[in-house]
Amino acid sequence: MFTGLSAFPLTPLDDDRFDEHAYAGLVTRLVDAGVDSIGALGSTGSYAYLDRDERRRVARATVRLAGGTPVIVGVGALRTSHVRALVEDAQEAGAAGVLLAPMSYQALSEDEVFGLYEDVTADLSVPLVVYDNPGTTHFAFSVELYGRVAALPNVAAIKIPPVPSDPAAARALVTAIRRAIPEHVRIGVSGDGSAATGLNAGCRSWFSVVGGTVPEAVLPLVRATLGGDPATATAESARLQPLWDLFAAHGSLRVTAAIAEHLGLVAPRCLPRPVQGLGTAQRAQVARVVRELRLR
Repeated sequence: MFTGLSAFPLTPLDDDRFDEHAYAGLVTRLVDAGVDSIGALGSTGSYAYLDRDERRRVARATVRLAGGTPVIVGVGALRTSHVRALVEDAQEAGAAGVLLAPMSYQALSEDEVFGLYEDVTADLSVPLVVYDNPGTTHFAFSVELYGRVAALPNVAAIKIPPVPSDPAAARALVTAIRRAIPEHVRIGVSGDGSAATGLNAGCRSWFSVVGGTVPEAVLPLVRATLGGDPATATAESARLQPLWDLFAAHGSLRVTAAIAEHLGLVAPRCLPRPVQGLGTAQRAQVARVVRELRLR
């Protein structure tokens, strides 16, 4: 479950309501493509904008549609009691694992973040992925904190932020994390543009934004790396550079939503307000890249 491509689909809305029909189509695409796991209700899935009932519906729909593909469900929330309730919902839905980022309104200390994971893992019955996403949570894990949290029961993987672009620096970072955490805990990379560098540096999985919408475009990159062919993985990433440039300019969520809307996979303006998606000129750029890269 924590090796290969973990694809994170959008949670599309239509008229401010969860569009289960469109979501079913997205999940079915992932299953048909043969992704290694599905990450429901990650940041790409807009979990922070959804209430508990909506999140419960998404979790149940994902597990039902995924068949034998493992489903990891995001359970992040501002209060520990709310996180634990979401964990219960995910486990009852049949999730194979949960994904937890330290959300906050008041800035959290390292001890408070450790306490969150300590409380949540105390009565957890499925594996947990530690989600380090400073771009949205505004909290960055230290390597030392990785080690403390990874030693807790049921922690199975860490989703790290984008690695440095320099391969040597990326490998040094992954090696330092590897030394700080138990051997059984896997390291996965996020930040689609740095996926090839992270995988080549020793990460075992890629938690992918765009892989949740157009998985066939990125599976060759993952398969090359895990098959011992880093040069091909690097070349595949270079081929997708126009997409990574759009992500850097406009944000991966908005660009991926625009791709899904352009391909007719979801309703127009599928993101939760006040997030409005891309403007007309930016959408034209996305459409051009979709054509150039033959995304489908």
